[in-house]
Amino acid sequence: MSLHNLKDVTYFDLNNEINIPVNGQIPLQKDQEALQAFLKENVEPNLKRFDSLKDRFDYLIDNNYYEADFVKKYDFAFIEKLYAYLNDQDFHFKSFMAAYKFYAQYALKSNDNDSYLESFLDRVAANALFFADGDEQLAMDLADEIVHQRYQPATPSFLNAGRENRGEFVSCFLIQTTDDMNTIGRTINSALQLSRIGGGVGINLSNLREAGAPIKHIEGAASGVVPVMKLLEDSFSYSNQLGQRQGAGVVYLSVFHPDIIDFLGAKKENADEKVRLKTLSLGVTVPDKFYELIKQDADMYLFSPYDVEREYGVPFSYVDITKEYDHLVANDKISKKKIKARDLETEISKLQQESGYPYIINIDTANRDNPIAGRIVMSNLCSEILQVQTPSTVDNQQHYIKMGKDISCNLGSTNINNMMAGDDFGHSVESMVRALTFVTDHSNIDVVPSIQKGNKESHSIGLGGMGLHSFLANHHMYYGSPESIEFTSVYFMLLNYWSLVASNKIAKERQETFADFDKSKYADGTYFDKYLETSFAPKSDKVKALFKDDWIPSKEDWEALKKSVMEYGLYHQNRLAVAPNGSISYINDTTASLHPIINRIEERQESKIGKIYYPAPYLSNDTMPYYTSAYDMDMRKVIDIYAAAQEHIDQGMALTLFMRSTIPEGLYEWKNGRTDKMTTRDLNILRNYAYKKGVKSIYYIRTFTDDQQEVGSNECESCVI
Repeated sequence: MSLHNLKDVTYFDLNNEINIPVNGQIPLQKDQEALQAFLKENVEPNLKRFDSLKDRFDYLIDNNYYEADFVKKYDFAFIEKLYAYLNDQDFHFKSFMAAYKFYAQYALKSNDNDSYLESFLDRVAANALFFADGDEQLAMDLADEIVHQRYQPATPSFLNAGRENRGEFVSCFLIQTTDDMNTIGRTINSALQLSRIGGGVGINLSNLREAGAPIKHIEGAASGVVPVMKLLEDSFSYSNQLGQRQGAGVVYLSVFHPDIIDFLGAKKENADEKVRLKTLSLGVTVPDKFYELIKQDADMYLFSPYDVEREYGVPFSYVDITKEYDHLVANDKISKKKIKARDLETEISKLQQESGYPYIINIDTANRDNPIAGRIVMSNLCSEILQVQTPSTVDNQQHYIKMGKDISCNLGSTNINNMMAGDDFGHSVESMVRALTFVTDHSNIDVVPSIQKGNKESHSIGLGGMGLHSFLANHHMYYGSPESIEFTSVYFMLLNYWSLVASNKIAKERQETFADFDKSKYADGTYFDKYLETSFAPKSDKVKALFKDDWIPSKEDWEALKKSVMEYGLYHQNRLAVAPNGSISYINDTTASLHPIINRIEERQESKIGKIYYPAPYLSNDTMPYYTSAYDMDMRKVIDIYAAAQEHIDQGMALTLFMRSTIPEGLYEWKNGRTDKMTTRDLNILRNYAYKKGVKSIYYIRTFTDDQQEVGSNECESCVI
């Protein structure tokens, strides 16, 4: 039998029977039957066997499936010891979807795609050995974290670790352009190169002069941002990542840029084909001033980036619009145009209803909470990466006159269910931070030197979480309830504390910090003020019971950590970010990210085989009442959960809002006496609520329409974990 010749398999039909109620009950046992059938009919006959573990490694190295170097860092007796430990853990997939996703997308296959060369334990071992870099104890620790699914490396890391023919360990990037043709050309080339190596790319266009601005004193000569957007979309379409999938990108623009209406209009379905964007994602950066003008129902002025840069001496993105707004309005040397703030707010909501875009980055919130010297000006394809950047300047030969600092995303995720069941939260986090540190230390994106420089200087990582809704349901807590919000805050407080401890420990070991640590709020100690002034320890009996076996840092512990960080520094400029989860959450048999589920039995359309059904983790008659669909939930509950986590996360979170075209009665009090259809007003209210709660970013708006379709559900594959 081979993977090319699978006949008379039963697992798809068995899985599909989950969706057929029996006596009014969901036949969950059919998923277990499908799982066992898949392992018996698909995996066991097609998994290549070897006489010994040594024979297996020799074969994989000799045939260029595995790198030899990472294996040579260990005595082979240790590798056998690690495998013996993994086998003793008795790992089993818990759902058909988990096993199917792993073997379809992650397991190493023969070059002819005819057989599997890895089981799940083999992939775990490869990750542990590779990321431990010869450190036997760390390899054992990582094997323990991954096999018990407390830690999940991001897809590019988990997939590529140890492979001879592999892609990069990171797969999303942030770059920006400044207002000159040389840098625009370099940016387009960078987007092509990053897409070629499998990356999703975020690009800041806010610094470009608007359509109609002068070029060399000739008025009306500039074309604005839309033609550049078209060039970028075509670049991503051309660079199709080795035929696996089309390249992906998002462009960001300030809401105070004069081209903002045209920018949004290019994504509309009825846009002129000359400007219409079909695949490029859109995001807007929104300062506090915009919300203030909306509240006042005031006019707002849009400012020429060309003139602003001439007056202030820095690119448009690096000017604090909220602080400088009145001066910008009063400055006659700065070209500007006037619109109604609420009209622009409505345009944003209209496009979100139609397409799910644009992403929203509350840029002043991000910068206000940023402990690092410098300015955050944009985000990535999934809106969770928020790091400082500096602009580059380029000469006519495309050489750097001044190389700026750009960003690569190095991500991983904790599985909340399994972390809470673990024995040592702090030790688990340290192992995860060390694995992510290996990735940042060995990432070398030389095709874009500004990203290479940024990574070398910042050592940034992004550890997050997934499985929140399944944990809450399993412990009989309603999503968005006070106790669920309290739990979320305590969990991410611990994640923050222990990631700081780990980063401080690594800085002390290496006697090295991230660049400009001395200019950060960590160095002067002010970052720790809120933890010294406010206790984030569990308060309710329910949450106290959940954390009864976990050590909770006291004020004195935070004070000691502050002292150590001020003395020895931190190795990582950034540590935490909550990304969306794709296939990885299924393999972990958990719910995606911090979001509520969409359905108790989720229907997934798989391109090659059709529909697969996935029951929510821990689904039973006991947990059923706690699994409310996101589409039937007040989105303020989702915002409250994310805001509780955001309090402790130095970067951002990929927060998606879920809406119905027809909103269930009683869900939102402002709908009483009004139409039950979703309106722009609903989205306006929710965005303002998120802003007031301190949320830094909003990812997609997903809408479930009356004809059972989803708008805004095309999540980017390049940056989901």
